[in-house]
Amino acid sequence: MIESRPSELPHIERVWRSRSEDVSGMMSVATSHWELVFWEHRGEVQAAVLGPEPTASQAPVPGDAVFFGISFALGTSMPHIPVSTLVGGSAAIPDVTRRSLWLKGSAWHVPDYDNAEAFVRRMVREGIVDLDPVVPAVLGGAPPDVSDRTLQRRFIAATGQNQGAVRQIHRARQAAVLIQEGVPAQEVVHLLGYFDQPHLARSLKRYVGRTATQLSVPDTAEPLSLLYKT
Repeated sequence: MIESRPSELPHIERVWRSRSEDVSGMMSVATSHWELVFWEHRGEVQAAVLGPEPTASQAPVPGDAVFFGISFALGTSMPHIPVSTLVGGSAAIPDVTRRSLWLKGSAWHVPDYDNAEAFVRRMVREGIVDLDPVVPAVLGGAPPDVSDRTLQRRFIAATGQNQGAVRQIHRARQAAVLIQEGVPAQEVVHLLGYFDQPHLARSLKRYVGRTATQLSVPDTAEPLSLLYKT
């Protein structure tokens, strides 16, 4: 089960934490967000930057581990680690303990669920993360004030993906949430602008890893918390 909360910082999408119990793997749902994740397993603390996931995939989960993560808002990036190199992958952060880590040559206190904002504020002050305001503005419906080519270049620089891919992933995750809430698939097709039900089915399978039927049955559906970043 994942517990998550929003944040007042424009750089953060959500902050989350979880514990793995009686599970060895899970369906990792596609996402356009990158994350900074910490976990402790058998007394060992590790951390990594997880890149955006372009498709759904099975992911191993260490048993009886505790996780904490910061999901960064679209448009937020780390200039020293291009997001495009992390799509579908990750970058481990070395020398992490329960109390400290090294990040770009400096010692940092390991953040937690309650003080994630202070950690990210320092990242912003020290230039470790940056926010391109064009990306969230355009995704929110604002007309772009740059050329199409420049817009696509800035989307890829900030998210590792082009604008079309970001929107398709977001729509599929919205569709999955609606279906889990009991909205009929045919209605979801019209609400979210899919061509037809086969189009919706292909999108769900690619980005969520589940069919509409599987999502609508509680015993076989992924927990709704896995879709919190929609």
